[in-house]
Amino acid sequence: MAKDTLSTSETPGDRDDSNTGDNTKVPDDEVRSSHWSTPHSQASRARSSHPRQRGDTKNKPKGPSPHYSLYQRDIFKQGGKSGTLPSFSVHADELQESIKKKLNDRGYFYANSNAGLGWTDRANREAFYRWRIIPRTLVDTNTRDLTTTIFGHRIPVPIMFAPIGINKLYTPLGELVPARVAGELGMPYCLSTAGSQSIEDVARANDEGASERNESNSVHKYDGPNGGNAKSPRFYQLYMGHDDEITLSLLNRAWKSSFDVLMLTTDTWQLGWRPTDINIANYTFYYPGTVGNEIGASDPVFMRKHRAELARDPGKWIDHSVWHGKAHTWEKVKWLIGEWKRISNGRPFVLKGIQCAADARAALDAGCTGIVVTNHAGRQVDGAVGSLEVLPEIVDAVGDKMTVIFDSGVRTGADVFKALALGAHAVMIGRLYVWGMAHEGVHGCRHVVKSLLADLDILMTVAGYRSIEQDMFRNKEAVRYNPSGVPPRGEHARL
Repeated sequence: MAKDTLSTSETPGDRDDSNTGDNTKVPDDEVRSSHWSTPHSQASRARSSHPRQRGDTKNKPKGPSPHYSLYQRDIFKQGGKSGTLPSFSVHADELQESIKKKLNDRGYFYANSNAGLGWTDRANREAFYRWRIIPRTLVDTNTRDLTTTIFGHRIPVPIMFAPIGINKLYTPLGELVPARVAGELGMPYCLSTAGSQSIEDVARANDEGASERNESNSVHKYDGPNGGNAKSPRFYQLYMGHDDEITLSLLNRAWKSSFDVLMLTTDTWQLGWRPTDINIANYTFYYPGTVGNEIGASDPVFMRKHRAELARDPGKWIDHSVWHGKAHTWEKVKWLIGEWKRISNGRPFVLKGIQCAADARAALDAGCTGIVVTNHAGRQVDGAVGSLEVLPEIVDAVGDKMTVIFDSGVRTGADVFKALALGAHAVMIGRLYVWGMAHEGVHGCRHVVKSLLADLDILMTVAGYRSIEQDMFRNKEAVRYNPSGVPPRGEHARL
């Protein structure tokens, strides 16, 4: 594995492996005022005032966004001038396959195992295959606008980093890597409760990345709470455990570190049945010296209560405080929403794990500001529907009243396009960035994400769509459903 640093590198063949260190000061506790919108109909109103008249120059997007597409040209130029090639493939199938050679089984299957026979994971991909993009032609796409709106705030691209735990399985710096890259690109980042770096250190890495001013993270001004530098909302994902005092300690730490959106995962009170993990007893939290306890080991309340037990039982953090044996209900969610609103002065609360319209309406009634339409990437329930299959009905139920984020199976710019056309305000990526940082740390993570942004930007150019919000968002005329046919096992096109 390549030596990992938190240095900045903008092109795939010109890496800078000098360690910049961590000199960022802890953010001040002074709260900056920030307006948050609960009903999320701004984008719909914007689209109604900007009709889709493809040749009407008066309705060009306000942009431009950075030309993410130029990343492809830079790769071609380096290949032509010096023979420098990317060190690994960003084709999703090839990228996943190549990771098997970089990681041991415990690392590989922690991110890539699925529930049961893997039918839900396959359903996620097949759902994307069945929706097809309808290209337009002779459209002036020389200027494109990839920005979108979540919770009343503009973000530079409609893609955010999903919460994935124990990133140190993939790179020595763990969560500091994607947090840094997200900051550099101005993208929303979400930290998992199962992280292998502390809440405070991850916030500093995200701030450090955001302090590297560039056209990607300077598209819009964003004032985070408590002095944070992030240019987009910063999410903290919570697995709510058995002990309310520990839960509130985590929320207070997250808020003080400028995490201004709370995301509660609701589908993982119990780990799903994952045969590939069972075959190798792959539950990293139980192994001596596990790095999966860091958020608990850095929490004063948890350590006051369980320091002695943690020394002889490394799984104490997960068993007692996060997962096993405690399924919560809507009443507990309402309590948590109230506590988060009190701690954060009313910042957004997002429920992750919605797969039907009824639960989406219940989340709205409970007071949630947003939802994540996800099946945990097929890792919890085998034989379930693909998340993209249920997205349209969920959007029809609540899409004008709350922010809808999509997750599960996103691999390409075309996938992002389809989810947005079906009504998601933004999408999350997880395995993609994990595979990238497993290859080459910061550089690998950055390369994969910038490649995805270039893919989306180029797709909009050649398919004839100028603006995320004006042309693509909730535009079912941009896609068509094909109920027949499933993709080949690998997703390379084959005759």
